[in-house]
Amino acid sequence: MELSGTTRLICGIILITVPTIEYGGTFLLGMVKRSDPEYVNNPLRQNLFRAGHAHAGVLVILSLVVQLLADALNVPEGLSLVARLGAPCAAILMPLGFFLSVAQSGTQRPNGMISLVYVGALLLAISVVVMGVLLVRSV
Repeated sequence: MELSGTTRLICGIILITVPTIEYGGTFLLGMVKRSDPEYVNNPLRQNLFRAGHAHAGVLVILSLVVQLLADALNVPEGLSLVARLGAPCAAILMPLGFFLSVAQSGTQRPNGMISLVYVGALLLAISVVVMGVLLVRSV
């Protein structure tokens, strides 16, 4: 399979972001290892930080898969771009919402930044549904 220029560009950018996910994992591990009270004494913060890290990793992988699927289809570039960009955008917005919503150490409730999670989820849903429909129609 030959990769299009668009796929090579988007996949390259996505792969360049992987060290930020690695850094996030190291950051979380460091807080656990040091028994950082701002982390270990705040279950909400623990859960949302872990959710952000997990979503980042999974959605980056999904984003790479979507790029390959988009190349396998011969559809108009505009429609393909909706599917191509939704998953990578969700891979940024959803973790960002999880992290920033509890950025202040003593927080007991997520702040308004949690809305980024919902925006990312909507983009992801649109992206995968468009890609799914395109794949089914191509049969």
